Amino acid sequence: MIRLPRFRLRMPRTVADAAAWLAEAPAETMLLAGGTDLVPNMKRRQQVPATVVALRQIEALRTIRNGAGYCIGAGATLTELVRHATIRQAIPGLWQAAVQVATPHLRNMGTLGGNLCLDTRCTYYDQSYEWRKAIDFCMKKDGTICWVATSSPRCLAVSSTDTAPMLQALGASVHLVSASSEREVAVADLYANDGMHYLTRQPDEILTEIRVSDQTGWRSTYWKLRRRGSFDFPVASAAVAAKLGAGGGVEEIRIVLGAVASRPMASPKAESLLTGQALDDEHIAAEAEAAYAVAKPMDNTDYELVWRKKMVRALVTNALREIRGDDMREARTRLARQLL
Repeated sequence: MIRLPRFRLRMPRTVADAAAWLAEAPAETMLLAGGTDLVPNMKRRQQVPATVVALRQIEALRTIRNGAGYCIGAGATLTELVRHATIRQAIPGLWQAAVQVATPHLRNMGTLGGNLCLDTRCTYYDQSYEWRKAIDFCMKKDGTICWVATSSPRCLAVSSTDTAPMLQALGASVHLVSASSEREVAVADLYANDGMHYLTRQPDEILTEIRVSDQTGWRSTYWKLRRRGSFDFPVASAAVAAKLGAGGGVEEIRIVLGAVASRPMASPKAESLLTGQALDDEHIAAEAEAAYAVAKPMDNTDYELVWRKKMVRALVTNALREIRGDDMREARTRLARQLL
């Protein structure tokens, strides 16, 4: 049995209290939402905070409301998101991303905010303490070398969150609160391409809310590649949100790839190729090729990196065909092993 290290647990009932306690020693304190990521990491001694501030009792973090757009509390569970009929109808891409996270049991515990802040993953990092010690640790924790690429000056652990690429494609933002200030940050600016310092959220800040603008006129979809259809992190994914004109032409489009770098990766060239164009097979193929060029997976997770990169073409192609209106149920079942 792998036991948790000793730590001090604090359970605030308001965001203000949580922020105040976090401000006392931000470098030694970590936030606990659902615990599906932090608790296993603590057992493996990847993260060893002296104090854990649990956010589960803060009801204000679990609200989901809509008006001019959609405001989703960071503490809302993925199950609550999946069961929200309005979200499923208005933002299908976000619903698809949420429903493909882990298993029903973990979605009952895991939160949207927690999934956005998911720790980066790597074959050499997500191991027991004894395993990591046997290879002299890695740069991300206790060592000095990135074992994925030993000459790399930075950690190459991969971003494996499902909801972040989709929310970035939707143009969403997050609300961050500290004891002294508040600020709103675009999801696209929440991440850095660094496996160790992958979040721009400051250590004393709490992610409290996710804001998505009105999606009228937009279509969205999320496609995920994983080994097991029932339960697995993505090894490549594609999130697409597009606004189509009356004739079916693309007025605006955003394409974001997941699990191919230490942050979700947008594809500006692919987006520019389709803007003002029809979603025909020729343009879709060109778009998929441009997205393929952006993907730079490393040998730090399941499947061979060359094949994962090639599969980006298929993911983007399928996503664009679904945006176009094609019936993609068979293709999704074959690729994701799950009929949504």
